Amino acid sequence: MTKMLVTGGAGFIGANFVHYTLKHKPEYEVTVIDKLTYAGNPDNLASILEKINFVTGDLNDQALIDKLVSENDIVVHFAADTHNDNSLNDPWPFIENNILGTYHLLEAVRKHDKRLHHISTDEVFGDLELDDPNRFTETTPYEPSSPYSASKASSDHLVRAWIRSFGIKATISNCSNNYGPYQHIEKFIPRQITNILSDIKPKLYGTGEQVRDWIHVDDHNSAVHLILEQGKLGDTYIIGADNDHVNNKAVIEMICELMGKGHDWYEHVNDRPGHDMRYAMDSSKLRRELGWQPQYTDQNGMENGLKQTIQWYTDNEEWWQAEKAKVEAKYAEQGQ
Repeated sequence: MTKMLVTGGAGFIGANFVHYTLKHKPEYEVTVIDKLTYAGNPDNLASILEKINFVTGDLNDQALIDKLVSENDIVVHFAADTHNDNSLNDPWPFIENNILGTYHLLEAVRKHDKRLHHISTDEVFGDLELDDPNRFTETTPYEPSSPYSASKASSDHLVRAWIRSFGIKATISNCSNNYGPYQHIEKFIPRQITNILSDIKPKLYGTGEQVRDWIHVDDHNSAVHLILEQGKLGDTYIIGADNDHVNNKAVIEMICELMGKGHDWYEHVNDRPGHDMRYAMDSSKLRRELGWQPQYTDQNGMENGLKQTIQWYTDNEEWWQAEKAKVEAKYAEQGQ
C-alpha cells in the first residue's frame, strides 16, 4: 500500500479528503496529523478513526514532522489557519502555522525525498469586480488582502522556491470556496442551513451581490487525487466548478426553497468588513490536461450539492447543535 500523510486532516476539507480517500482509493494507508486548534475537530473523523493513523501534533514540531514524513510516501498539505476575520484580530497564528509550518514540512519533504501536494486558495489572488468577466488562472498575479491570504500566498511561494531551488517533487492547487459536510456552522452555507433547521431566518450579508465560485468538497478532493496521480511535478492547477454566476443572494434563496421555505424567507444583516466582491476560477488547464470534470456544476449540479449538504446537516444535528447558540450570539454582537 502507498502511505499517505494528510496534514490538517481533521479540518473541513481535509477530513472530507480522508473520507473520500478511504471510500474511493483503498490503495492508500492514511495517517492524519492535526493540531486540533480552532479549525480541527476530531468528531470529523470519528466514524473512520479505526481505519486511519491519527496523530495530534504541530507542524512546527520539527522532530515529529521529520519522523512522520520519513514514514510516508506522499504528503497532502491541508493544514492552515483559514478564517479571514480571525487573521485581522490576531495575525500571528497565521504566520506561525501557515508560513513556518509549511517551511518545516518542506524541509522534511526535501530531506526524505517525498512527494508533496500543497493545498491553497483563490484568496491569494485578491478579488474581482462584479462586472469583470475574467477568471483567476494559474498565471494571475498574487494580490492578497488579509493576513490570512498573505500567509497562504507566502506558503505557495515557499513551495515554488523549494521546487526550483531544491528539486522537491511537488504540485500546488488553488481552489475556490468549498461547501459540504463537516463545514463549521459559522461559514455562509452551513450557517443558513442550520438556521432553518433551528427555525431561525437565514442571514444575508449586505445586498448579497458577492459571488463565490462554489465547489462541493467532493469535487475539490477528486481533483486533488487526479493531480496526485497524473499532475505534472512543479505545476500549479486551478480547481473551480464554474459556479461563479451564482451570487450569495441566489444561494440563500436556493437553500430556502430546498428546505421548504419561501425563496425570500431570510433577513438582510450588516455586510462583512472588507467583503471581497467576486471570485471566479478558470480550471480549464485541469480539465484539458488531466480530464477532470466536477459533478456538482451549473445550477442543477449546485442544487444537488446543496441537497446533499442539507441532508447531512439534517442527519447530523448532534455534530453542530452544541455550537449553534454560541455562533449566533457572536454574529449578533456584530449585527450579523
